[in-house]
Amino acid sequence: MTDLPATFAALADSTRLSLLEKLIRDGELPAGALSEGAGISAPAISRHLKILRQAGLITQRVAGTHRYYSANPQALAEIHGWTRNHRAFWEGSLDRLDTLLALDPEEEEDR
Repeated sequence: MTDLPATFAALADSTRLSLLEKLIRDGELPAGALSEGAGISAPAISRHLKILRQAGLITQRVAGTHRYYSANPQALAEIHGWTRNHRAFWEGSLDRLDTLLALDPEEEEDR
């Protein structure tokens, strides 16, 4: 199971979120491809990738001198499950609020 606080802390940084989104969109990529167009140095990208790996959001595969990264589907599924559960709570709360707001104010005074 993913450590959700660490997961969300890792995703709170816009660079790390962008890296993860690129991996989700493009699939497995070498480190060099992730640093292209990022606007930051390769060592900085490496630090961000380390944090994403430690949070369990990405995996690393080593082939010779190359490192390849990919999104971890299990971690993404756990995030999805967490948000789905909280979405149900908030939708129910908002439905109850809509019902309350739709009541006639004069009826409310009689209660």
